[in-house]
Amino acid sequence: MSRLIRLPLALAAGGLLSLGFAPFDWIWTPFVTLAAIFAAVSVLSSLRAVLATAYAFGLGYAGSGVYWIYHSIADYGGGPLAGGVATGVLVALFALIPTLALAGGWWLGAGDRRRSRLLALPLVWVAIEWVRSWLATGATWLSVGYTQIDTPLAALAPVAGVYGVSLAVVLIAGVLADAIVSPRPQRAGLALGTVALIAAAAWALDDEWTRPVDAPLSVSILQGNIDQARKWDPDERGAILREYLQMSRARLGDDLIIWPETALPVFYRQARQWLDPLAREARAAGSELVLGAPVARGDRRYNAVVVAGEPPRYYFKRHLVPFGEYVPFRDIAGGILDFVGTPLGDFTAGRSAAPLTAAGHELGVSICYEVTFGAEVAAALPAADLLLNVSNDAWFGHSSAPWQHLQMARMRALETGREMIRATNTGVSAIIGADGGLRRMGPLFEAAVLTATVQPYQGTTPYGRAGDWPLVGLVLAGMGGLLLRRRRR
Repeated sequence: MSRLIRLPLALAAGGLLSLGFAPFDWIWTPFVTLAAIFAAVSVLSSLRAVLATAYAFGLGYAGSGVYWIYHSIADYGGGPLAGGVATGVLVALFALIPTLALAGGWWLGAGDRRRSRLLALPLVWVAIEWVRSWLATGATWLSVGYTQIDTPLAALAPVAGVYGVSLAVVLIAGVLADAIVSPRPQRAGLALGTVALIAAAAWALDDEWTRPVDAPLSVSILQGNIDQARKWDPDERGAILREYLQMSRARLGDDLIIWPETALPVFYRQARQWLDPLAREARAAGSELVLGAPVARGDRRYNAVVVAGEPPRYYFKRHLVPFGEYVPFRDIAGGILDFVGTPLGDFTAGRSAAPLTAAGHELGVSICYEVTFGAEVAAALPAADLLLNVSNDAWFGHSSAPWQHLQMARMRALETGREMIRATNTGVSAIIGADGGLRRMGPLFEAAVLTATVQPYQGTTPYGRAGDWPLVGLVLAGMGGLLLRRRRR
């Protein structure tokens, strides 16, 4: 196939892959598009052609999958020009991730094209997904395992996590690629056999790893729908606080009343004259008030979840977003980067994953971006019997990002066997079952109070005990075997 045809097709395949994620949920696209790119890459004979094809695929994948970065920067961080430039740079950089995976798989399987399709490309793809989850603060978005949250393959998640689901997807894509390149009956038989084997494994592992404990709790999630421009306007602070106080008092009597991430546009101590009386009212009514708020301690600032009361109890966000919650190298750059970051200044990362006690139960807390990291959410187990995620997705506008974020939160509930309360400023607020299913869901970009019950759970899934390491060990062992064979050849 000529370069003029191959590169546009690779670009299109990458763009189609993102349709497997929310809100589109075309669950078949990862299998088809990855099979196509694995087939195309495996038959190439030069590294230069592989890199060009892989990068075209990566540009399509990143451009259609994380385009929403533009909304954040154009609307709230510097205008359309800055948004266009920054998005272009970030897409170009993100495209390097699938490029590295595809080029690495091609190199590892060099000398045996079929082995590249069936093993090397799938294994390296998953290895790169895992590496990018922690390298340089981590980038977890668009891991292909998330696309299968509503399919039978999701049963693998409580055992092997999202990367175990990714491995199932790419192994199936590999045998499909083999059948594409050489459409023989035996290749089709291998593809069907592989699908059947993975389906059987998912069926065998589909178990109730955790169990309900105690009575369900009544919960009210307050979705204020506060626009970002209004949120940080000093003249609006009083009105915003009054809105949340009014919504809270209307729900006194519920076990938990939850405010979203940084619902308070001021430091917590500045609002205690209003919050402490509300917390006393809530306790008298049998309720507990849990809210997202910035917290100042000395010269340090934290993005926090607070159980209001005397004294308040805190969880400090551990995994901060660079250039959103803090600015690396700000001291070196001087005033050049002063327009980046939060209006309250750079946050400091917390260190403890210990659950927060509220309404007599232990809440495993994550704030916004943290819910995209499986191992970090699982760190609250086994003590936590409920999960709580607070977020503010107003930055992303009417894009696919809020739905992708919700999809990842659902995977965390499934991996840990815990129900999750998800409270967001503008949506999508939700109650997520221990099986990853959506039990209740609020609207997007509407003020709302989402009321529901949540069921505490005890017990630990295999993933909750061991995290990603068993799956990563399996992938690395497979790659090591291929590397030894390559060296012998």
